[in-house]
Amino acid sequence: MSSALLLLLLLLPVLGTFPEGPLTVRMLQTSSFFGFSSSDVEVLGLLADVEVTTLDWSSHKIHFLRPWVFPALAPTEWADLELLLNSYLGNLAHMVDQIVRQRTMTFPVVVQCSMGCREDAGSGFYDTAYDGQDFVSFTARNGSWTRRRDDELARYVEAVLNHDEGTCATMVHLFNITCIKALHRLAQHGKEDLERQVKPVAVVFAKVPNPARLLLVCRVTGFYPRPVSVAWLRDGQEVPPGPELSATPPLPNADLTYQLRSVLAVAPHDGHRYACRVQHSSLGGRSLLVPWAPGSPKTGLAAGIGIALLIAAAAIAGALWWRRRRSYEDVDAAQRWDSILYCPAGSPGWHLPTLHLQPRGRAAPD
Repeated sequence: MSSALLLLLLLLPVLGTFPEGPLTVRMLQTSSFFGFSSSDVEVLGLLADVEVTTLDWSSHKIHFLRPWVFPALAPTEWADLELLLNSYLGNLAHMVDQIVRQRTMTFPVVVQCSMGCREDAGSGFYDTAYDGQDFVSFTARNGSWTRRRDDELARYVEAVLNHDEGTCATMVHLFNITCIKALHRLAQHGKEDLERQVKPVAVVFAKVPNPARLLLVCRVTGFYPRPVSVAWLRDGQEVPPGPELSATPPLPNADLTYQLRSVLAVAPHDGHRYACRVQHSSLGGRSLLVPWAPGSPKTGLAAGIGIALLIAAAAIAGALWWRRRRSYEDVDAAQRWDSILYCPAGSPGWHLPTLHLQPRGRAAPD
């Protein structure tokens, strides 16, 4: 798994999934502080859910993950953004060092951030989490910081950040003007990636946690874009939401597609017919329907594995029996050859020059 994908998975539970609706450009950042002046940083830039940039922490250089990303902005603009990003990360590290010293905190300290803007004006955002929990947020619409939890540390950081009015004004300009301009240029250059359509693949199988409960699992994978609708049908009618239904959110695959699972709990042999229905933009208005039937190959996975193991065991036993029988036959054959080749001189067996075939592992005497 790439470090960018790992960062994506780590940040999703804390900072939320990708918003549906207006196009968004954002930067996901994780800064891990192990001591004073000792840290590691992961940075990932995204246009919608397309990975576009990373930051090499050892060289402090921006790396471009799509061929169309660098041409979207002028080289001087990328240089300014690189300088701004490194300055911001340095200031964050200095602030964390100061807070740890003043408040006698202990390392390690982990800070996660999600910042960026959406197409509509005034939509810039900056959300932070501290040690895996929401901490403080900046709203570009009013240019102020708001704590996300009510404890002494959050109140202190909120007050310190709001006191720096010059930085707040700079952030409003960056999020509401600079960021939106960059968003529009990236969207123009990345149109093909943003509009690509990849059809989903779905499979239905069953799990049996106990004799009174059957879990029907619909696994849908390989689709893009992210929005998808997965529903269960019982006798042709959609199963309404309830405690028997559960599903994962769409999660990213390594190949820039998504996957999810939908699970329906039913009673075994209840007499109903079930099917998983998948609706996605790549299907052109049609639905992907995958039925489930008791005893089908998709649901008989455990039984199939058991049968395969029995066949394999029988084949191994047969091979061992055959080899053992052959070894006995070879011993018998060798003994018969011995009785012929070692008979006394002058006996009829000594005058058999046509016997050129040798039993395995034995050589005829000269």
